[in-house]
Amino acid sequence: QVQLVESGGRLVPTGGSLRLSCAVSGSDFTINNMHWHRQAPGKQRELVAGISSSGYISYEDSVKGRFTISRDNANNTVHLQMNNLKPEDTAVYYCYAGLTIGTSYRAYWGQGTQVTVSS
Repeated sequence: QVQLVESGGRLVPTGGSLRLSCAVSGSDFTINNMHWHRQAPGKQRELVAGISSSGYISYEDSVKGRFTISRDNANNTVHLQMNNLKPEDTAVYYCYAGLTIGTSYRAYWGQGTQVTVSS
């Protein structure tokens, strides 16, 4: 059974840094794209950063230059380094992984980790 487990969210002051991690557990799969999304209260979930299996990276405009996504293929893990955090970064952050299992493509989400940036 595939599971995504996020960690690293907590309360930080404005200007602080956090590193989120997401580990994919299970067996017999290939990880394709991995993303970080976030959802603030009263807002829709939005894509923050994504990294493909070949290493192509994209960021939402508001986090460019502050956030860095990376992946550790050996450990089936994706990280999000967040620097110079702002109150508007406060949200629940969700990890997404697109997996190939057999001949099927399946999408999996983590349970979310809360990031709160105090002003």
